[in-house]
Amino acid sequence: MSRKKLTMDGNTAAAHVSYAYSDVAAIYPITPSSPMAEATDEWATADRKNIFGQTVKVTELESEAGAAGAVHGSLAAGALTTTYTASQGLLLMIPNLYKVAGESLPGVFNVAARAIASHALNIFGDHSDVYACRQTGCAMLASSSVQEVMDITPVAHLAAIKGKVPFINFFDGFRTSHEVQKVEVWDYEDLKDMADMDAIMEFRKNALNPNHARQMGSAQNPDIFFQAREACNKNYDALPAIVEEYMNKVNAKIGTHYGLFDYYGAPDAEHVIIAMGSVCQTIEETIDYLSKQGQKVGLIEVHLYRPFSAQHLIDKIPASVKQISVLDRTKEPGSIGEPLYLDVVAALHESKFKDVPIFSGRYGLGSKNTTPSHINAIYQNNTKKRFTVGIVDDVTNLSLDVKEHLHTEPTDRVSCKFWGLGADGTVGANKNSIKIIGNHTDKYVQAYFDYDSKKSGGLTTSHLRFGDSPIKSTYLIEKADFVACHNPAYMRKYNMVQDIKDNGTFLLNCQWTDEELEKELPGQVKRYLAEHHVNFYVIDGIEIGKKIGLGGRINTVLQSAFFTLANIIPVEDAKKYMKDAAEHSYRKKGDKVVQMNFDAIDAGSNAFRKIEIPASWANCTDEPLGVESIPDRKEVTDFVEKIQKPINAAVGNNLPVSTFLDYVDGSTPSGTSAHERRNVAVDVPVWNSENCIQCNRCSIVCPHAVIRPVALTEEEAAKAPASMKTMDMIGMPGYKFAMTISVVDCTGCGSCANVCPGKMGNKALTMESSAENQDAQSAFDFGKALPEKTEVVEKFKASTVKGSQFKKPLLEYSGACGGCGETPYAKLVTQLFGERMYIANATGCSSIWGNSSPSTPYTVNEKGQGPAWSNSLFEDAAEFGYGMSLAQKAIRARLRDEVCALADKDASLKEAATEWVDTFTTGATNGPATEKLVAALEKSSAPEAKAILDEKDFLAKKSQWIFGGDGWAYDIGFGGLDHVLASGQDINIMVFDTELYSNTGGQSSKATPVGSTAKFAAGGKEVKKKDLASIAMSYGYVYVAQISMGADYNQTVKAIAEAEAYEGPSLIIAYAPCINHGIKVGMSKAQTEEEKAVKTGYWHLFRYNPALRGEAGKSAFSLDSKAPTEEYKDFLAGENRYAALQKSNPEKAEKLFTEAEQVAKDRYTYLNKLVTLYGNE
Repeated sequence: MSRKKLTMDGNTAAAHVSYAYSDVAAIYPITPSSPMAEATDEWATADRKNIFGQTVKVTELESEAGAAGAVHGSLAAGALTTTYTASQGLLLMIPNLYKVAGESLPGVFNVAARAIASHALNIFGDHSDVYACRQTGCAMLASSSVQEVMDITPVAHLAAIKGKVPFINFFDGFRTSHEVQKVEVWDYEDLKDMADMDAIMEFRKNALNPNHARQMGSAQNPDIFFQAREACNKNYDALPAIVEEYMNKVNAKIGTHYGLFDYYGAPDAEHVIIAMGSVCQTIEETIDYLSKQGQKVGLIEVHLYRPFSAQHLIDKIPASVKQISVLDRTKEPGSIGEPLYLDVVAALHESKFKDVPIFSGRYGLGSKNTTPSHINAIYQNNTKKRFTVGIVDDVTNLSLDVKEHLHTEPTDRVSCKFWGLGADGTVGANKNSIKIIGNHTDKYVQAYFDYDSKKSGGLTTSHLRFGDSPIKSTYLIEKADFVACHNPAYMRKYNMVQDIKDNGTFLLNCQWTDEELEKELPGQVKRYLAEHHVNFYVIDGIEIGKKIGLGGRINTVLQSAFFTLANIIPVEDAKKYMKDAAEHSYRKKGDKVVQMNFDAIDAGSNAFRKIEIPASWANCTDEPLGVESIPDRKEVTDFVEKIQKPINAAVGNNLPVSTFLDYVDGSTPSGTSAHERRNVAVDVPVWNSENCIQCNRCSIVCPHAVIRPVALTEEEAAKAPASMKTMDMIGMPGYKFAMTISVVDCTGCGSCANVCPGKMGNKALTMESSAENQDAQSAFDFGKALPEKTEVVEKFKASTVKGSQFKKPLLEYSGACGGCGETPYAKLVTQLFGERMYIANATGCSSIWGNSSPSTPYTVNEKGQGPAWSNSLFEDAAEFGYGMSLAQKAIRARLRDEVCALADKDASLKEAATEWVDTFTTGATNGPATEKLVAALEKSSAPEAKAILDEKDFLAKKSQWIFGGDGWAYDIGFGGLDHVLASGQDINIMVFDTELYSNTGGQSSKATPVGSTAKFAAGGKEVKKKDLASIAMSYGYVYVAQISMGADYNQTVKAIAEAEAYEGPSLIIAYAPCINHGIKVGMSKAQTEEEKAVKTGYWHLFRYNPALRGEAGKSAFSLDSKAPTEEYKDFLAGENRYAALQKSNPEKAEKLFTEAEQVAKDRYTYLNKLVTLYGNE
């Protein structure tokens, strides 16, 4: 049977099939499975039909636990139901997996298998999550490639229905879920033809229904539970044959040979690997190579992992086998072996292979790269019965040495590698490129994207392969025919040119002249280009992007240059296909954006120039790469030298296990982000003192804390570097003022310049070339090293906009997007209370920019004090923070008793102890009181004093904060948040309200307003936003504020200060523009967007302070924003999340936008009534 070929990733392949067989999809976003749910939602919105001629009913739940519950309920009521998940999300579903399996319901759980957070979060692929479900009673079916996902997913759905057992249909996260390949695609008629309609009807007839009522979910006692549990055995005994039946149906239709276990290799193999997942593709490629050398090796690929059919496995093992190596992609500490290994040992224990030695290996945890060289090392190993591969374990010495580096790819294959900057569009462009090549040539194609966890501005490497034979290389490209560097700063960070094959092509995006190239390129780069006869081209995509209006989005320009240089398809054809792709990708953003991309395609196709490599380059010597070391605390510099620098040089894969012995618990020192100095901005702010009014607005809005005011004494100013311009400080005679910029840490977002009021229409900050303003760094470094001026802070007060910015930010140089709406709030909180803060951070954007190893942006002051930050999970941040608070209360309560008892005996302690006890619950005053108490205790000779001093870090009242986004606060973590608010405890909660799930790519949450489009709400949100503030205010004793920094800086500072001072629970909801909003004027105007949101009535500012209730002349509620002065719909029109609906469905958009405007008006009316209500108390 001939099938249509399309280029897609594994997630799309799974969604394509699951959509066909599903009545209902209950979804919730989690990386890397979200694209399956997104595709399902988009297809349903577009009215795509399943095999029953119906549109799938798609619904988003508040968590994975909720999604699993909905799956269970939907199945119980007779609808074929699916969901998509991974990692922690799958673990939240485990209770329902037991229920669904126990009730013989045919659900399918599609899983992009991913690591589970342990000592650290990891969003990448391994089998930890699916292995954790092996005992639930769900069948488990594995695929190793995008094509296998397409081919085998029908088996999961069909066998679940006929076998009456739910299936976990899984494949490797990222390596398969996000790998793009050209695959043969099922037609829905063929999928329908394989379905057993009688079995489906039997399922529906057996469902819960009042017309033939029965009950499910009883409670059974010890007399019958065991027997009833055993009654399902026949279902599981029969299931392997049912799976095999459907695999044979698939094979008959498409000419494949899928089985429960598939053998690949020599028929007389002596060493066989047993594995499942994407590594099987690499093993097959390695086998092809080794077989040509006469080696007798083989592979058994596991498809049906549960039920595990021992006989089917035995039938596949060659009789010649002398050694078996079982590979597991998980770690089960404390076990005598990992799961697949134990299954194989048990299966072969009483078989004819019982005497064959079985070796156990771990590989690929957290998407660790596994290459043919590693596989070869496994085949060569006959001594280590327990081993790891792909790392260097110099502690327990389990790792296998790679003695031979294999190059197994066919010679006719073309490999390309692109080094990009997160959010510059490189990844998106390469996805389009591979689809163009795949869909418009006969080539086989593969694309894989490797990137770090930074929200933007981090390193991305795109790996593209295409050739004339199927591509099984599920590992990163080592040597490429074409390498492109899209950011010139990378040339002195990464030794990327060594990736290029002899006579290959290197394309560098830069603004350098030929003379500057000679200066800027490191010696080893020039030498490699010369020695390996590399064809070297440069292109100024930055200037082209600026002229066209695309700014930093250089992707389209460089994509066009790639197609011209790579010469894969005719250039004019490539330009046509690129324009078609641009039309498809950007049409929701408007005709102007589409045309700009058209112009970029035309310009990029011939804007490069070839560099003739001088013969002298062959004699160049090596130069240091990376950034120079800067002084810091020893624990920081140790970490930086041992761990951060290798990771930032893209050689972290080479670090041995021993490097991490001091960090086995996952801890990292504070402040390591200061050592990154990425220098990735094209333009940076330049300060003109003549136009400066010293308002410090630029500093308060900076998402990355790279622009800071400095107060200098006359003596300090005299010692300042020449690059530091100063002016007399307003209100502080004898002091100088400077605004300093860290050009090496700036992302070039322009927020500072945009909010600068300047003088007489002339701004004090302008965005200018970073390359031409590198000398500004010395001024910043000098200012940062100066001591904080107590007299300046006392003069301007830390609780004011201006004064707060003279406090050192204890959040600096994070991995947040340029213009981020979240980090300015978090940074401000650290400036006000950072030296005594605990932060429990919900998983999400704020946890990723808050601590992505090896970069820790939360830092400390000169005393070593700073935010004590930790992340538990997405769903439990409130409870996690509550636990931190409980620990403080318990320990401090005991210490208070001990201090009071000691003070009764030692009169010298009385005064200090009394002050400490009197300020016990007030953080602002208890800190100084604690210092006095410690000083008094140190003078005491009482043994009790020493015991108290041993725990002196617990004496002072700390400021407990919980940070998280709206996905956490409104959805998955709402139950915990509500409990903490209801507890009455002195805990502060900051919600960064982006009105969608920012971290997973922009899915809708209960904070998403009516009319907004988002992933999971492709047709526009049809219900209004949850009123979290009113829910919290209903308790009466919770401090609640709604803020928007760009609209009112003073109200923002005041609300945060009041919330922290209130001795009870507080909730601050902060409006945070996000890159996912598609702000048409760009993220550089995020603060302006915050102001516009308030002026149009889209967002309201208010504070509710229970401490003021009952006070004469004061109202507990303050409405801080005025009635709207601008048009509500003008705000909507300025953001693509709304404008997209206007373009795709104008009639629906008008209806929803009118409804949204009325909701906003009604809310303002309600808030005004609260002013009256509380004013009359």
